[in-house]
Amino acid sequence: MGVGRFVYTPILPLMHARAGLSAAAGANLATVNYAGYLVGALAGTFAPRLVRSSAVLRGCLLALVASLAGMALTRSTAVWLLLRLGAGAFSAMIFVIAASSLLSHLREHPAHLPGWAFGGVGAGVALSGLLVLVLRTVGTWRTAWWASAALAGLLTLAAWGLRPEPATVRSPASEPGTHPGGPRTHRWFSALFASYTLEGIGYIIAGTFLVAAINQTSPGWIGSGAWVLVGLAAIPSAALWAGLGRRWSRPDLLLAALAVQAVGIALPALVGGVAAALISAVLFGSTFIGVSTLALGAGTHLRFPRAVALLTAGYSVGQIIGPLAVGPLVRHGYHQALLLAAVVVLAAALTAFLLRIGFPHTLPEARTPRTGADTATGQAGLHPEAGASSGTSSPEAGTAAEA
Repeated sequence: MGVGRFVYTPILPLMHARAGLSAAAGANLATVNYAGYLVGALAGTFAPRLVRSSAVLRGCLLALVASLAGMALTRSTAVWLLLRLGAGAFSAMIFVIAASSLLSHLREHPAHLPGWAFGGVGAGVALSGLLVLVLRTVGTWRTAWWASAALAGLLTLAAWGLRPEPATVRSPASEPGTHPGGPRTHRWFSALFASYTLEGIGYIIAGTFLVAAINQTSPGWIGSGAWVLVGLAAIPSAALWAGLGRRWSRPDLLLAALAVQAVGIALPALVGGVAAALISAVLFGSTFIGVSTLALGAGTHLRFPRAVALLTAGYSVGQIIGPLAVGPLVRHGYHQALLLAAVVVLAAALTAFLLRIGFPHTLPEARTPRTGADTATGQAGLHPEAGASSGTSSPEAGTAAEA
């Protein structure tokens, strides 16, 4: 998923220079990819059976590989738009299915296991960046797309055996967001949803324009190198944030991660030079996956129905809004866009602060009939922090994401 979603960023300059892709068309390709991501997330929200299907997962993996290879087969902008739209939808479905599987099957395992799995997105970013850095001097833009498809194909073989979350039978008397003997969780989920949607806006602005902004004040290789560094920093980030959950609660960690990310996004706009660019890449890369795992873990802890799909949908709406919001600003450079992104992420942090107020760190075990293990998209009965015997958790004993 990391390759399919993010290889476009380092390939884009090659397509501008060698495939005749205009700046406007390049922006449109990015936008339709975000729109496709929203389509995939909504499919997981309104058709939860898709999230529990091995056939859907494998079909999306193969389709994503095909969408990458298809980019090299044509020069038609219309076909490219359709391919990137599909790539976004397939990526979202893969992410929702994988996240749901991790949150259900690994709920009682050490937190670093699902954390490292989420780090695969960062590995995809780093591998795709390194791939293009190597090929840009010895190949063409077509070669880069073929190579990315081959890389995604190899990773598909490794992912083929992933088991989606099992189905859960809910009690007819159960009410979404309500737990026997426990609090209603709507208000905390609403704050979480707002914070994560704002993060989608700010994150995607930085993810789209960070390299270009760095190139304005640093040598050309720094921008490309910073993108690889973003991916490398993202690989261990989810596991590290999960480890911190042994001492701090998810709301506290989410607030901290968003605050650190806001600083990282603003840094290259406020301070020029190589050091600032590299520090920015590390701060951004070490938080954007961590924020996702913390938010999804908090959503499933609240046992809100289809939490993973709903949060991913809000996040993807933010990704569509972000580039549109900064369109007028980038005409005069990218620094103002980064400052706006930092302000939006800071707003997400403030919203996460509201999540801390009265957050139910301990919830009673839901008593619902089950078939198989608990689900992870917020179906009744999931408690990602539940102990093997007690069925409850505390901020000290819980993990940052259990994912």
